[in-house]
Amino acid sequence: MPNWYRLLVLLEIALAVVTFVALRFITAPYGRHLREGWGVTVPARAGWLVMESVSPLLFAILFLSGPRRADLVALVLLAMWQSHYLYRAFIYPFLLRGGRRMPVVVVLLAIAFNVLNASVNAYWVGWIGRYPVSWLADPRFLVGAALFAGGLTLHVWADRKLRRLRASTSNGYQIPYGGAYRWVSCPNYLGEIVEWTGWAIATWSPAGLAFALYTAANLAPRAIDHHAWYHQQFPDYPAERRALIPYVL
Repeated sequence: MPNWYRLLVLLEIALAVVTFVALRFITAPYGRHLREGWGVTVPARAGWLVMESVSPLLFAILFLSGPRRADLVALVLLAMWQSHYLYRAFIYPFLLRGGRRMPVVVVLLAIAFNVLNASVNAYWVGWIGRYPVSWLADPRFLVGAALFAGGLTLHVWADRKLRRLRASTSNGYQIPYGGAYRWVSCPNYLGEIVEWTGWAIATWSPAGLAFALYTAANLAPRAIDHHAWYHQQFPDYPAERRALIPYVL
């Protein structure tokens, strides 16, 4: 593993620590938490499209330029990565309600992270990682792939549930019920954390571990903020429901 690559992975882990600490004091100003004082804004649909499209496009470019581009396992891992980001970059933004906005600074920070993250993961899968075909039967891959698929399914389902609720009310928000919302306020974030934990296990890579850590560091504080917001907005919000992890957090 080249030294420069190791440093980039360590940088992402360091960013996870910084992000977690920062987000315990500052609520990221987008979505329901959008507020003034964060500079110029752009339509949320355009912001999501621009910042999230970096990941599938850069990953594909780096992967296809690498020596593992024809390896079966590497192609499976490519398909896993793209399955998430094609949804996140090219489907999810067009399902958002019109009129929403987000600060440009959020878009730029997300682009910077996605460049780093897609690069280290694509370089591992397409250049450094060595996976024989037998890896597809390895317990680490099977467990990781199952977690990835389950997390992605939960993530997409939870997004759809929220979207339907917002479409049925004038103020845009209601208390979600049913499914995983029975136990947690943010199953979409839980799904994404499970998903990238699965990726880390399936790839068994330092890049995958760094991404899983960053995902949890980024989304756990936001789930806590969402949970507090629900309690502030809805006096009858279910008291037994947790923010992110059933019965725990």
